[in-house]
Amino acid sequence: MSTIILRGFKRKIILALLLFITACDEQTEQKTITLAHGLDIQHPVHEAMLYMNDRLKQYSNDKMRLQIFASGQLGSEREVLELLQIGSVGMTKVSASSIEAFVPKMKIFSVPYLFTSQEHLWRILNGDIGKNLLDEGVPFRIQGLGYYDAGSRSFYSTKKQIRTPEDLRGMKIRVMNSQSAVNMVNAMGGGATPVSWGELYTALQQGVVDGAENNLPSFHLSRHYEVSRFYTLDEHTSIPDIVVISTHVWNELNDEERSWLKRAMDESTEFQRQRWKKATADALLAVKTAGVEVLEPDKSLFQDSVSSLINQHQGTDLGELIAKIQKLDN
Repeated sequence: MSTIILRGFKRKIILALLLFITACDEQTEQKTITLAHGLDIQHPVHEAMLYMNDRLKQYSNDKMRLQIFASGQLGSEREVLELLQIGSVGMTKVSASSIEAFVPKMKIFSVPYLFTSQEHLWRILNGDIGKNLLDEGVPFRIQGLGYYDAGSRSFYSTKKQIRTPEDLRGMKIRVMNSQSAVNMVNAMGGGATPVSWGELYTALQQGVVDGAENNLPSFHLSRHYEVSRFYTLDEHTSIPDIVVISTHVWNELNDEERSWLKRAMDESTEFQRQRWKKATADALLAVKTAGVEVLEPDKSLFQDSVSSLINQHQGTDLGELIAKIQKLDN
């Protein structure tokens, strides 16, 4: 039996167990929402989800809880998102880039160098623009609940330093399955190559790709620093993680239950942001200690190389959104 078949069989068993748990909960009058994600249990996002579960149980007097499946137990990010759309999984965490195929306006977060600082980013996320974006997925059976910090994404490579966009020429750079990410890397001069996150370590090790781009905690926890000796702090995008719930599940909750969940989500966001700051500092120290050369390039060179990606949106809905975000930078 192939590995793929075994994985599929395992997921079917887990999903059957979830249905059994739900049936038991109906008898005990406790609502359980399945939350699946692909990150390591040491990741700040997973820690925040555990915190959210604790708060939810407290606010509901133990009438609601989360059943959390980490580390891709129920599939890849896209697979879990598809399960969420049919109601087999209740909640998940997705990158804003991954969800743009379903919610086109989420492409806004993949516009390089749009946000000038973390303060600017969170002013947008916590304001009307961010709140409206959470509702954009409803026609696709995806309701956004809130955002988690995913820092800024930067390049890392296995064989040579990346100090300027010119250094990307001839290099195969792994990107997420996102057209926006592909366009950005290609505009800078690299060869964008979508590879799944679970296969990336081997792809770097075997030279299938020459580098990738991600935030520092993910670079560290994935152990990609073992095969990638250079990390370039160009910080080209600030793409948040989004916690979403299936509208099948959301619509079954009453107003009180929704308020419990939203309150727990909001508090977990603040918890996660503090954990993220520490994780980023710890990751930077850890990879340097492991011998990774961390480079601080002239970011304006990278910014200039992708200016056309912003200009091409002029006169469109996304262009109007870009203008609104830029006005809120003060």
